Amino acid sequence: MARDKPASAGYPQRLRIIGGDWRGRQLQVVESEGLRPTPDRVRETLFNWLQTRIAGAYCLDLFAGTGALCLESLSRGAARVVMVEKAHAVALNIRQNIEKLGASAAELIETDAERYLQGPVESFDIIFVDPPFRHSGMIDTCLAAINQRGWIKPGGWVYIEAPSERGQPVLPAGWQLERSKIAGQVGYHLARAPD
Repeated sequence: MARDKPASAGYPQRLRIIGGDWRGRQLQVVESEGLRPTPDRVRETLFNWLQTRIAGAYCLDLFAGTGALCLESLSRGAARVVMVEKAHAVALNIRQNIEKLGASAAELIETDAERYLQGPVESFDIIFVDPPFRHSGMIDTCLAAINQRGWIKPGGWVYIEAPSERGQPVLPAGWQLERSKIAGQVGYHLARAPD
């Protein structure tokens, strides 16, 4: 859940979980400078791509925002999720969403993504990388750290969301771009780490 545009009259107050045990449940969205919730249709496509890989998965979201990507993952059977969010007000909102759903397998870490990736390593099956559009250059830094430090399990999946004008992401050596789509100004991509 990246941050981009300032809050406006059309800003979403809630997001819904699309599938799984919590299907239809509403997540509160806090207004925050630059918060850009991933659109429902993009999330739906992403989870269609991941549908056979999500059950039992360990998931990491480096730019959590509302927490929708990880909470959707838990709803669909993920075993554990870690959400990284540096904005204090946004992190408080995620905590409220976690508590509202009773999401005991969710962990929230209040720090920035680059600092988190330099800390103690835990390997994940699925990692979400969707920084604020104005900071989309962080994608390259994050992918390099994920690859070099072993944050992604062999054969694991990395979701990347960026401005569509950036085109396809530049991936670390050996990674494969499995899926890639554009929805308006959003380019979204699913890459696979080597086995």
